[in-house]
Amino acid sequence: MKELKKKQYFFKHEGMNFDTIFALGRCQYGAADAGEVLSTAARIHDGDFESWYREWSATAVRVREIADRCAGEGNTVSARSAYLRAANYYGAANNMVDGSDDPSRVVPTWKEHLACWNEFCSRLTPPAEKVEIPYEETPMPGHFFRPAETGGPWPTIIFNNGSDGPNSAMWSSGVAGALARGYAALTFDGPGQNSMLWLHNIPFRYDWEKVITPVVDFLRGRDDVIDDKIVLSGISQGGYWILRALAFEDRIAAGIADPGVMDVSSAMMEKLGKHMAHTFEKGDAEKFNKEMKMGLRFMGKAGRRELEFRMKPYCTNDYFDWISQARQFNVRDVIERIKCPIFIADPEDEQFWPGQPQEVYQALTCPKTIVQFTAEEGANWHCQPMARALYDQRIFDWLNLTFAALN
Repeated sequence: MKELKKKQYFFKHEGMNFDTIFALGRCQYGAADAGEVLSTAARIHDGDFESWYREWSATAVRVREIADRCAGEGNTVSARSAYLRAANYYGAANNMVDGSDDPSRVVPTWKEHLACWNEFCSRLTPPAEKVEIPYEETPMPGHFFRPAETGGPWPTIIFNNGSDGPNSAMWSSGVAGALARGYAALTFDGPGQNSMLWLHNIPFRYDWEKVITPVVDFLRGRDDVIDDKIVLSGISQGGYWILRALAFEDRIAAGIADPGVMDVSSAMMEKLGKHMAHTFEKGDAEKFNKEMKMGLRFMGKAGRRELEFRMKPYCTNDYFDWISQARQFNVRDVIERIKCPIFIADPEDEQFWPGQPQEVYQALTCPKTIVQFTAEEGANWHCQPMARALYDQRIFDWLNLTFAALN
């Protein structure tokens, strides 16, 4: 991950600092409360993963107790708000569980997160509909959100999560903004994400069109969706997945990449260094794995945690296999196939895939728009964590213009 150039606000540990900023950004749509975030961060020892897990879990438990009490007393709005915040705090706890004293807590903690998310969704007006999207032998679970009790059909946005975002992250990463503007929204767990990973051990796949095509089939089978106004939006690594899918799935009206990602594996290859990259390119799996194991001894706890965290969705413990899989996550050979209009977010100080939004923009041959999000606007860093209102304003205004031009 590219070293951040801007001031660290809360922690010297880059990952902890970024996740805290992301938590604060969720306040825009009620998915966190600033006081709860700041008081939790103040209790955490910088770089101590057990401390991180313990304090975010404590906040999650406390806020969930509030939600349960409000629900029991019939205070639906208060319960809904607290369940959403608790879901995100459980998600925050899990971000560092791999470096904690007991990494096996990841699935139980995720289940607590999911329970809170489901409670929130069930209390929306109208309630979000639990759905199962047919996919090979294991249906993909998700939620369909309607902007109103009656009416429709509606233009609908598929919100594609990233590599590690919890289910509840999608509320402040597009769903809330879409509903406020009259769009329906669909979220789902794809291979390697949330329930598909934790409950079914189904890994990431590079050929994401095999995932999105069943999603589009599902939406086009509903009478509350406008078939020719289906949009695909991807956040973080979803910025790769949606581009890959759009190269093959032509029933989608527009795409949104936050940010544009051409090659997922570049973030890994840059960390390897020249010697290890050369060993990998030679295809010597045995030597590569041996040297990786030796190198881990000198990486420190933080480095080992990051590696374990990133490998899990690929469902492999083999370092060579992990990188080999990731190398397939590249759209350079297919990006020219995309025909629908594309919006590309290009945040200043992008840590994971710097320069790639511009590369994606240059390679696209379809109608395209690239928008920079700057530090001066408070909108820098990966996925503009502190500027979700600005991001939503820009993408939805662009989408309105795009649909107007298509009519």
